[in-house]
Amino acid sequence: MKVAFYTLGCKVNQYETQLMLESLLAAGFNVVPCEEKADIYVVNSCTVTAVSNQKTRQSVRAFKRKHPESIVILAGCMSQAYPEEAKKLTEADIVIGNTEHKHLPLLIERYFAAQGRVLEIAPHGGGESFESGIIHDFEGKTRAEVKIEDGCNRFCTYCAIPYARGRVRSKPLEEVKKEVEFLAAKGYKEIVLVGINLSAYNDDGKDLGDVVCAITPMEGIERIRLGSLEPDHITDELIRKLRQSEKFCPQFHISLQSGCDKTLRAMNRHYTAAEYAALCGKLRATFEDCTLTTDVMTGFPGESEANFNESLRFVESIGFEKLHVFPYSIREGTKAAAMEGQLPKSVKAQRAKEMIALGDAVRKAFLAQQVGKVVEVLFESKKDGVSTGHTKNYIPVSVKTDEDISDSIRLVRIEGFDTEGCSGILID
Repeated sequence: MKVAFYTLGCKVNQYETQLMLESLLAAGFNVVPCEEKADIYVVNSCTVTAVSNQKTRQSVRAFKRKHPESIVILAGCMSQAYPEEAKKLTEADIVIGNTEHKHLPLLIERYFAAQGRVLEIAPHGGGESFESGIIHDFEGKTRAEVKIEDGCNRFCTYCAIPYARGRVRSKPLEEVKKEVEFLAAKGYKEIVLVGINLSAYNDDGKDLGDVVCAITPMEGIERIRLGSLEPDHITDELIRKLRQSEKFCPQFHISLQSGCDKTLRAMNRHYTAAEYAALCGKLRATFEDCTLTTDVMTGFPGESEANFNESLRFVESIGFEKLHVFPYSIREGTKAAAMEGQLPKSVKAQRAKEMIALGDAVRKAFLAQQVGKVVEVLFESKKDGVSTGHTKNYIPVSVKTDEDISDSIRLVRIEGFDTEGCSGILID
């Protein structure tokens, strides 16, 4: 049987799609692109915003409408966090949460045996262990993402993720090393360590820095990158360990959400704007060519115009190399959903527009500063005579070449830039 996957959301979801994909391949299924005709379509959902839930519903309905005779499976965070809403989505023939990935072949068998819907959403519980499993490939990717942590204990007032993901738990370090060895043997040069609250990783006292140090000596791995981090978990000791690795990529995506202390307290964030700024300064002083990117939310309940302007000024003062901006979205069951001072959609959107414009201006200035530099680029794809890849600090770079240089690291002199990234010429 043919199965296709459609993944929404973060890098953890992408990893878990690969985990499900490999389990079905092992069971004898054939995997095809989701644009092709398949017997089964798996939608791996996201629930970080209300828009994410909407996209999930639209995707499930679209696959069933286009292929009514095919099985549609809804998996992931939306069904885990909002099981009743997921069950009402009757276009989904099988609905699973975030604890059943490796059981997918058995659940498909059960569906055929029962000739009816299968609903399997086990609630997260205390003392839950990390879902075991090792991927051996990463379909269609030059870099491989490795999930080493799951869950979050923070309960930010706006966020439904703790309900979708449960409490913090970590993959044993020995399993991480084994998985990276498999991926290195497959030819992957770059590893991205990912998690729901990645910087909370802890395996019997071993932290995220210990993971980076453990995989640094592995032959074939030339770059080690981190997913999104929480600022109050980036300690001096973690920075020291990361600095020891010559393969570590100095690109830090550190969640901010707001540059206003009043708003940060209302969000139940665990740092002040001043503490965040001090961390950014420390990272830039420690890592050469360090880049900082972040997430910013606009229009949180009770955010005044003055609060927003304070956040705007703070973001400008840091000079992030890239911003991910999104307006506050009500998530049912969270504390923020019941807060007073909910702002109109138009206000949230306008503030997001202003923050995005600031981020675009700062990024343009940053990219302009790259012109003339010689950088190492890991090339990932080629199209119409143009090869594209990323530097260690994650700047997109493209070059014109007749040669297919995908999966190789080459030296490039940066000669120009646009809104998408930089362009240059090969010099090796």
